Amino acid sequence: MRLRVIIVLSIIAIGAAAVVVGFTHVELDALHEPGPLETALATNIKNILIARSSRYGIPPAPADLKASVKEGETVYGTDCSMCHGMDGRTPTDTGRWMYPRAADLTSPVVQNYSDRELFWIVKNGIRLSGMPAFGRVESDEHIWDLVRYVRTLRGTAPEESQGAAR
Repeated sequence: MRLRVIIVLSIIAIGAAAVVVGFTHVELDALHEPGPLETALATNIKNILIARSSRYGIPPAPADLKASVKEGETVYGTDCSMCHGMDGRTPTDTGRWMYPRAADLTSPVVQNYSDRELFWIVKNGIRLSGMPAFGRVESDEHIWDLVRYVRTLRGTAPEESQGAAR
């Protein structure tokens, strides 16, 4: 019994030491890139939460695709280009120096989000990142227009992406 207590206390002490050492090596500043483990963990958790959050409460997209894309281009120029750049793939200085960096909107990482997930991201933003929430400054219709426009940055038709899973 006494040996078992010593073993359990030793394991707890080793675990506590590992946590302390681990935290002394974590950089909180935005100047240093996080390591691969931190990046993978944060990315996977973010993707799970976005997928879960976008399941409910998303209004239907506007029916007129052509008008929606045109309006989305205007919204993009006003709200998004200041970080993501006019082409959606070349971030501005603002987008390059925030962490996480402004996403390349033409990348498979972004284009693989479903339309509902993109809508949710634009409307609600991503906490602890540079992605603001536009739900209080843009209407749901304008957010859908923006999602439709983002799909054109890569040449992906919105109908094809509607049911995309990640």
